[in-house]
Amino acid sequence: MLEPEPRDYGINPEEFGSARVDAAALLDAELGDVDWSVLPPGSVRCSITAPSGTLAGLALGNPGDPAVVLVPGATGSKEDFSLMMPSLAAAGYFVLSYDLAGQYESAGAGPENLVPPRKHYDYALFVDDFLAVLQTTATPAHVVGYSFAGIVAQLAYAQRPELFRSLTLLSCPPEPGASFRGVSRIGRFSTWVNGRVGAALLIWGIRSSRVVRVPPGRRRFVSYRFRFTRRASVRDIYTLMQNAPDLRQTLAAASLPKFVAVGEHDLWPLRLHRLFAQSIQARIGVYRGGHSPCETSPHEFSRDLLALYAKADRPS
Repeated sequence: MLEPEPRDYGINPEEFGSARVDAAALLDAELGDVDWSVLPPGSVRCSITAPSGTLAGLALGNPGDPAVVLVPGATGSKEDFSLMMPSLAAAGYFVLSYDLAGQYESAGAGPENLVPPRKHYDYALFVDDFLAVLQTTATPAHVVGYSFAGIVAQLAYAQRPELFRSLTLLSCPPEPGASFRGVSRIGRFSTWVNGRVGAALLIWGIRSSRVVRVPPGRRRFVSYRFRFTRRASVRDIYTLMQNAPDLRQTLAAASLPKFVAVGEHDLWPLRLHRLFAQSIQARIGVYRGGHSPCETSPHEFSRDLLALYAKADRPS
């Protein structure tokens, strides 16, 4: 099968990605070892009532402004977007992020709180929670789903497209089904380990920096965060990611602005992300670094989101 030409991937280096060297790129190049426990100036903590329980949130900006909802992935937290929130809020957006059920300060939220109670974290739990969060803001909202949360955001869009103003999938698994199969090194083993073993390997890889290499300050915060995150939630998310739904046709037919953002050294090969972006008719932005452009290229990523939002918010 012939590969498409790069121009067919939706890449436009004049607008999106690391091809641009500007003030944002220079700011990202100057990032040091950030203390992730320090919240953005002016941000406020909040609690959000969701079907699975109380979710810990972080907000910045005027709640009456158009909303940007930033959703972290497995083993992540709202702080993953701390370096982006000030730029987005300064541009006139209300920015909200939250910890997924079972993760960090939302550790108390889980399937046992549902009516009726369930035994496991499943896609419906995360989607229903996300929709509850989304509806606390001025909708339709701009949505950024990071890694596993990119799958959740796709499912939520399929259910309630009217709540979305744009959809950005950040380092999202680019293939349906057993999504870890495309990951270098561990992909060939991922299909025959269960959720418990897979979660243990994932946590070990993150804590040891074998999966993602991070500065010491980031590693300290990640280790601290793991004191609270429920292992059952990581286990169930690993299992869910081995059964990722295929929503490419639904997204391809969607008329809202779509953006795939990824680091050039992501867990999944860049080729798969480009093919995914092409299949859903989305633009793609490629940034220096690995799985976490929101941490390593926050100014460039924010710059590109604001360009996307300016077009989406333009009166028709």
